[in-house]
Amino acid sequence: MNDRTDSSPDNVRSLKGALQRVRTAETERSDVVVELRDAERARLEILAEELRGVFDEVPADDEQFLFTVASGLPPRLWIDMTAFVVMGRDRRTYRFLKDTRLGRTILVETSDLSAVADTVTNYVAERIIERERAIEGDWLIKRLLSDEAERPRKPLLRRAGDSEQKAGDETSSASRMPSADLGWLAAAFFAGLLAGVLALLATAWFVVGSGG
Repeated sequence: MNDRTDSSPDNVRSLKGALQRVRTAETERSDVVVELRDAERARLEILAEELRGVFDEVPADDEQFLFTVASGLPPRLWIDMTAFVVMGRDRRTYRFLKDTRLGRTILVETSDLSAVADTVTNYVAERIIERERAIEGDWLIKRLLSDEAERPRKPLLRRAGDSEQKAGDETSSASRMPSADLGWLAAAFFAGLLAGVLALLATAWFVVGSGG
C-alpha cells in the first residue's frame, strides 16, 4: 500500500497558511508595541504638562533647552541636548537621565510625578545659573583684556618722560663736566710745573754748592 495516498488532509503543510499566521502574530506584537509606546508618550506628556509653567518662565533668549516629547523607541521628554526623561521597563517609573563625558547618569528614578518634576525644575534652574555665570565670566575676561590693552600706554608715556628727563640730566652733566675737568687739568699742570721748577732750583743749588 502507498502511505502517501492514505495521508490525511490534516497533515498537509501550507506555506500560505504559515505566512498568514506569522503576519497576524507580527501585527499583534506591533499593536502591543504601539500601545506601549503610546502609553509611555502619554505619561511623558503628563510630565511635560506638569512642567509647563517652568518651561514658560525660562528666558526667551536662553536657547539651550528643548522641552519637547520626541517619538521613538522609547519616547523621550528632552530637557536639553544631554538630559531627558524616559519611562522605565514597568512603564510607570520616570527616569531622568543625563549624558556626560563619564557616561550616562541617573539624576532621579521614581514613579512619583511630583518628585521627578521637582528634579527637572532644579536642573533647569542650575543650567540657567551656569549660563549666567558663563556670560558674566566672558564679560569679565573681555573687560580685563581691554584694560590690559590700554594699561601699557600710560607707563610708556611715563617712561618716555623719564628718558627725556634723564637725557636732559645727562646733557647738563656733560655740559658741566668739561669745565670741571679743565680746572683739575690746569691745577695739575701748574702743580707739575711748580714741582719741576723747584726740582731745577734744587739741582742748581746742589751743583753750585758742590763747586764752591
